[in-house]
Amino acid sequence: MRKMAKGIFEKAVSAVNPSEALKRSVQIQNNLLTIQVFDNPAESFDLTAFQRVFLVGTGKASASMAQAIEEIFVDRLTSGVITTKTGHGLPLKKTEVIEAGHPLPDQKGIEGAKKIQSLLKESGEKDLVLFLISGGGSALLPLPVDGISLEEKQKTTQLLLDCGADIIEMNTIRKHISQTKGGWLARWAYPSTVITFILSDVVGDPLDSIASGPTVPDTSTFEEAWEILEKYDLIQKVPSSVRNHLLSGKEKKSEETPKPGDVVFNKIHNILIGSNILALRAAEKEASSLGFNTIILSSSIVGETREVARFHGALAKEVISTGHPIPRPACIISGGETTVTIKGQGKGGRNQEFVLAGAFEIENLEKIVLLSGGTDGTDGPTDAAGAIADHTTIKRAQRLGLDAKAHLNNNDAYPFFQKLGDLLMTGPTQTNVMDVRILLIA
Repeated sequence: MRKMAKGIFEKAVSAVNPSEALKRSVQIQNNLLTIQVFDNPAESFDLTAFQRVFLVGTGKASASMAQAIEEIFVDRLTSGVITTKTGHGLPLKKTEVIEAGHPLPDQKGIEGAKKIQSLLKESGEKDLVLFLISGGGSALLPLPVDGISLEEKQKTTQLLLDCGADIIEMNTIRKHISQTKGGWLARWAYPSTVITFILSDVVGDPLDSIASGPTVPDTSTFEEAWEILEKYDLIQKVPSSVRNHLLSGKEKKSEETPKPGDVVFNKIHNILIGSNILALRAAEKEASSLGFNTIILSSSIVGETREVARFHGALAKEVISTGHPIPRPACIISGGETTVTIKGQGKGGRNQEFVLAGAFEIENLEKIVLLSGGTDGTDGPTDAAGAIADHTTIKRAQRLGLDAKAHLNNNDAYPFFQKLGDLLMTGPTQTNVMDVRILLIA
């Protein structure tokens, strides 16, 4: 069952490979660029109308996406720059690859953002800009507004991570202290034609939240950013430069992010090429082929990780006792992105914490396996995608002298599963559509 769970996860990840998605969806014949994604109407562009074609991108999957674009456009590309997470780069022919820090932005990210900004400012009315966006783009394209340093932005990001703010709340703050996010890159690129290919890592796929929507009109406001600081009691904890800038915007003294209706979006084409539900459907298909009765709960599960684990444990018990919502052998699949309120000093990520919390819920149940993994191959600040557990995990840990409850309380799931040999190790997958959770009950 463990092998089956891992196989199901692998199918989910491979189904959202953005390079393959681009090759399926983007074609050039006789200088006519045609883009058709899923069942959406095709869009066509006459490439003879453009003098130059530039490629820019950001995110954990941007290198893989750039490889596909270079293969499709061959010698039509003029030049390009992408930023991706350290260790996720790939060899490219005409595109400079800058590896930078994630989830905390670093100086390399600043350098990459400045190069992308310069390239966009160089582009003109008769140029085409291809923009590749995937999860992680917010951290990987940092360019704080004047008066806010990288270190101050890093501190603000860490405070938001530690307090349990969700991705939309984090992005609302980041958009309003940035020169790139929340539609600003659309302004830098104007009046070029921009085609943005987007791989979603945000629940519900709101385009203005993925990588903080650099080419999408921003509907969030300084007022909402300030309310988030109040919600998590961060007003006096964030650096004074951040607090003062957000307050200035709240009082209408600083310019808002570009909004819907702004002329800079007139030549922007934002195209979604992949999302979490596609991964879950692939997992469902694989589980069914293995003989499991299968159900997808949702691709939009959010909330505190331990509470979500408790809910999955309750479902497992229900399947065993009543056969609902599906009879055994059962495979319950869910996706989305939970949050961890960090109270300890340990090492781990939300997927590892989910499995550790879930191990307590399935203890002593029969023939049950629980797996959770990030589709990008990295869970939090670790080299693991996630972890896997079964009904014997807690007892096996006890025999090794491991205190599972202490590890959970210290947010220290990584060394716990490392000692058990139960970390889910995939390496960088070159995609990123949030998390996939798999519960098998034989």
